[in-house]
Formats: sequence, C-alpha cells, structure tokens
Amino acid sequence: MRVLQLGKFYPLIGGVEKVMYDLTLGLSERGIHCDMMCTGSDGRAETIKLNEYAKLICCKTLFKFAATTVSYDMIRQLKNVCSNYDIIHIHHPDPMACLALYLSGYKGKVMLHWHSDILKQRLLLKFYIPLQRWLLNRADLIVGTSPLYIKESPYLQDVQYKTTYAPIGINPVKYSDDEANELRKKYHNKKIIFGMGRLVEYKGFSYLIDAARYLSNEYLIIIGGDGPLRSVLEEQIRNENLSDKVKLIGYVPEEKLPAYYGACELFCLSSIYRTEAFAIVQVEAMSCGKPVVATTIKGSGVSWVNKNGFSGLNVEPGNSRKLAEAIISICSDSATYNIFCEQARTRFETCFEKSLMIDKCLTLYENIISGKNGIVI
Repeated sequence: MRVLQLGKFYPLIGGVEKVMYDLTLGLSERGIHCDMMCTGSDGRAETIKLNEYAKLICCKTLFKFAATTVSYDMIRQLKNVCSNYDIIHIHHPDPMACLALYLSGYKGKVMLHWHSDILKQRLLLKFYIPLQRWLLNRADLIVGTSPLYIKESPYLQDVQYKTTYAPIGINPVKYSDDEANELRKKYHNKKIIFGMGRLVEYKGFSYLIDAARYLSNEYLIIIGGDGPLRSVLEEQIRNENLSDKVKLIGYVPEEKLPAYYGACELFCLSSIYRTEAFAIVQVEAMSCGKPVVATTIKGSGVSWVNKNGFSGLNVEPGNSRKLAEAIISICSDSATYNIFCEQARTRFETCFEKSLMIDKCLTLYENIISGKNGIVI
C-alpha cells in the first residue's frame, strides 16, 4: 500500500498539519509507504527524507490569498507522482490541495479528512463551493475528527452514507513534577485553572476572565497565548479588578507547556463558536490526568471530546457563571476531583492515544481498498 497525505503547510503551523505529519510518520514506522505533500509556509520548495518509507514533498509557494497558499508547483508535482499512490488522503480545508487533486488526473482511491468547515473565509468559500462539491463527490470515504461534527456539518448532509470518524491522537504530554511544583509555588499554591490559545474572539477568553468574579481567592486563572485581543482582555482584567485572580502570561514555549498542565487543577476551554472544531488542548490536558471544563458549541466536536460527567463538565458557551460553577463542582472536594482525574486519563487512553489514530487510519485504508466504504468502526 502506498499513501500520500495531501494538504497544508510545512514547517508545521497548526493542528491539521500536525495530524498529517503524525500520520505520515506513524504509518511509515509500521512499514507503510506514506509520503506527505504540502506547500512551504515560508515559500521554499524542498524534499525531506523522513525514513525508509516516507518523504516530505514541500512545494514552492507563489503567494498567499485569504489564508490559502497558491502553488503552481503543487499542481505540477502532484500530476507527476499521483499515479504512484494507491490512496491520496487529502486534508480539508485546503482549496489549493483540492485544486491540485482536481487537475492531477489521479484515478485512484481518495480519503477526505474533514477537519472543519470553512467558516471565516466567506469570500473564498463563495468561489470554492463548486470545487468543494467535486471533492465530496470524488472521495471514496469522508473522515471527521468526531461523530458530532460529521453529523452536524451542513456540507456533509448529502454524503452521510460514506462518512465515519477518526479522533485525533497524540502522544501523552509528559511533565516534570519539580517544574510543576515550582509553578505552584510561584502562584502561591492557588488552585490553577489553565486556559490556552490564540487571544481571538472565538476562544471566549473574556468569559473565562469574567468567571473569576464567581470564584473565591483560592483560585487563579492562568491564560497562555497571544493574539490581537490581548490589550482588550488586559483592560477587562483591570476594569473588573481581577488582576489578583487572572494572569495573561503570553506565548508559552512548547518545552514549558507541560509544566502548566502539571501544575493546574483543571483545564478550561471557553470557546464560543464552531470555529473550535475539536481542540487538541483538551486531549493534552486529559493525557496529564487533568479534568476539563468545556462548552457545548452547537455543531462542534468539542463537547464530544470532553465527555460530560466523565472527563469533565460541559456548559453552554458564553456563560461565565456556568464556567465558574463547573470549575467549583469539580474542584470543591478531593474525592470528586480524584475521580474526574482518573476518568480524564482513561478518556485519553481509550480514545486519543496516537497509536489508536494510526490503527484507525490503517483500517480505513484497508476498507477503502476492499470497497467497505462508509462503515463506521
């Protein structure tokens, strides 16, 4: 079996690219020939040998338009090599990859990984819809990251018969107890509620900040990440006199992140819009045995990832008081808290381990080749 992962950028920028890269490495480590083709986020073209069974083909980028790279090189290269592969695994949303596949003349099997709908780039979507419709019809199997997102997406209603899901899997986050204890001491051994992400509207951080008003002084909300709303959120903290209860700590380097997961009592995902389709940060927290408070965003997979009453609690989006009540409910007594911690770790181990994602993907490839498309397993 020879597979090509086709999609966004390298070096890796976001979650979609990381899934592509992890699948490429994971499958190739099992002896499956699996390459990855993408555009260069820095514009450069290069081919990198990853191991005996995998290489990364990075295509030259001409320019970027509406968050999409434009690359004639991808069209040219895919046309030259597509016949070498039994399956092309294309990752959506990426109009450039879809166009390249359309123009390639490829006749083999196609698996479409539907990470999310296009929600923000409405102008681009207007022109892309016919090509997206072609891709949905062309795909032998459409795979979402959660059953809920697949079921609710308005673009997938007519193709439900050939859909399934494969949750994103990661290696467990490993943290040092010493580093976690140092962070706890730094923040006076308060109960740390950790949130992290770009400081943009859909993350709902203004509601998490406001939730501090309903928490006692034994709690401290720490929000990692940077973005265009930082000054607005800092002003909110000042205006609500919450500087002792909420800290914006800015960008957290990858090597420092595990310590924050280790130091916190729980992780809070306050997102309010369907732009948040899955939220890998929830899975990272669960891998450390930390409960999650998240939101029930309509049509999103977020509340499926965090199993309500098991790995944590889900509340309605945009409700600060409900966020605070869920935090208190989990943390108020040690017996309840310890049960949530154990169950969060179990949720990770049974659903979101990286090896499980590789297993599921390999099974889906075998189903496609054998003609068992659309079978949910």
